[in-house]
Amino acid sequence: MTQLEHRGGRGGRTPEKVDPQDKAQLAESPVSLRRVAALFRPHRTPVAIVTLIIVAISIISMAQPFLLRAVIDEALPQQDVSLLLWAVGAMLAVTVVTQLLGVVQTWMTTSVGQRVMHGLRTDVFRHLQRQSVAFFTRTRSGEVQSRLTHDISGMQTVITSTATSIASNVTTAIATTVAMVALSPRLSLLSLIVIPPAIWTTRRVALLRRDITTRRQRRLADLHSQVEEGLTVSGATLIKTLGASERAADRFTATSTDLVDLELRSQLAGRYRMATMQIIFAAIPALIYLAAGFPATSGGMTIGTLIAFTGLQAGIFRPLMGLLDVGASWITSMALFSRIFGYLDLPVDVAPPRHPVALDLASLRGEVTFEDVSHTYDGKTYAADDVTLAVPAGTTLALVGETGSGKSTLAGLVSRLADPSRGRVTIDGVDLRDLAPEDLARIVGVVTQETYLVHASIRENLLLAAPEATDEQLWRALETAQVALLVAGLPAGLDTVVGARGHRFSGGEKQRLAIARTLLRNPRVLVLDEATSALDNETERELQTALDRLIAGRTTITVAHRLSTIRDAEQIAVLDRGRVVELGSHAALLALGGRYSRLTQSRAESVSPAVEPAAA
Repeated sequence: MTQLEHRGGRGGRTPEKVDPQDKAQLAESPVSLRRVAALFRPHRTPVAIVTLIIVAISIISMAQPFLLRAVIDEALPQQDVSLLLWAVGAMLAVTVVTQLLGVVQTWMTTSVGQRVMHGLRTDVFRHLQRQSVAFFTRTRSGEVQSRLTHDISGMQTVITSTATSIASNVTTAIATTVAMVALSPRLSLLSLIVIPPAIWTTRRVALLRRDITTRRQRRLADLHSQVEEGLTVSGATLIKTLGASERAADRFTATSTDLVDLELRSQLAGRYRMATMQIIFAAIPALIYLAAGFPATSGGMTIGTLIAFTGLQAGIFRPLMGLLDVGASWITSMALFSRIFGYLDLPVDVAPPRHPVALDLASLRGEVTFEDVSHTYDGKTYAADDVTLAVPAGTTLALVGETGSGKSTLAGLVSRLADPSRGRVTIDGVDLRDLAPEDLARIVGVVTQETYLVHASIRENLLLAAPEATDEQLWRALETAQVALLVAGLPAGLDTVVGARGHRFSGGEKQRLAIARTLLRNPRVLVLDEATSALDNETERELQTALDRLIAGRTTITVAHRLSTIRDAEQIAVLDRGRVVELGSHAALLALGGRYSRLTQSRAESVSPAVEPAAA
């Protein structure tokens, strides 16, 4: 559940309660006011203008009750037409000026808020993109999305509402109090006695509704989660295959029933609140009228003064209630900043070089070398341990071993999904850490088991690799990947939408589209990480032809568990607990009769001889 869902009633006038999660967030990660102020430093001028506008609106608005008193006490009784015209014109002018100033204030505060949000949003996105894959492995994707969208969007309220409402409420409360005292010091003293308990009662009722609203928002978040889990492609497939449709429907029904009860209680609490406030608002003027009717307390008050005063007193509730919310709003605001700054302060595990080495991609040979490479994810266990390997340009290295032996770790180091904890990986003698990320992406192409296609057209998926590619180049890549006929047979051709995560296509078709995408980059080094492990034998044989075309002339590092994909490699490295225990060709390692021989024998026994004829 997001923080915004916890604060579901924020947009209304219901007073805020401090969210315990917000307090815990600030206790764990305090926020420096200087850092928050730095976000607004480039917008000093508009912020100062907004502040002046708020003060001006509060002061100008206070002319209304005095103009009203002049109309009632002087212009109307004395039939003074000129005074009446002047007073009415001035009242209209006050309204026009304050409304125009309000429009300018809204425009400027929204503009500043959007610019600050834009800066934060893009800074966080860019910073998270620089994080290693390990960060996304240990972090829930929903949490990242929540901070990047909901938390930063919530800051729009902080910037355009919380900050401006504090200034507006303070100036309005002060100006109203001064005007009340100027109109009637005696009735102002009575208001000081009546207003505090009235505000206390109103706030208590509002907080009751706030609690119910919070619970309702949480159940509503549960309802949304159940919709997402049960009515997406993956969720619906899982529920159907598990035969859990009835249970999912029962859960949804129970949550919806809770929402009915909470909505009813929320509305009743809201009605109770409104009834209480109406009683209070009716009682206060009644007390004032009563006081004005007694000679001892009226002090010779005129009708105009009485009407103007009651109008001011009714208007002082809003700023006072707003100021009571400052504490909760302040903690909420700082908690949002704390969460965003927490991501901005994350260290970058795979940082781009400050002074990247420039490589001539046209003359690049593509020789890959592992020099005493070790890597650990947790600081304790090594997934790769003192690995030294040389892969000459244009040759293939196959990495084999049991699950968890470190194959994918070494493959990931070549594409710099992570950096070695010790040692280095080089291409043509240049440490990968010295290459610009854009250059490395052009040099190293990756095809993995889990092909990812974005929810867009085939054309857009291919253009991710080469934005400037022509249709002719796209079709050539599809033909090489042996998927051109499939795409050409689709009604929309290249403009066919692949669906969520490519669900429109089979596993082999998605892999061939991924190969076509990789071909467009024309990388000198290729990493194939279990690219065919999820496919059936027939699909694998079809895909292997596309892979053979892709591999031709490129330095290739392949991770596979099927012998058909590794036996033709010039080198085969057998890994065990992150170490290279055997190295050689398929024939040489079979003749050695060691771990590789036993591994191939066990795998050959698990498949048909027709499938793996070379395993014997």
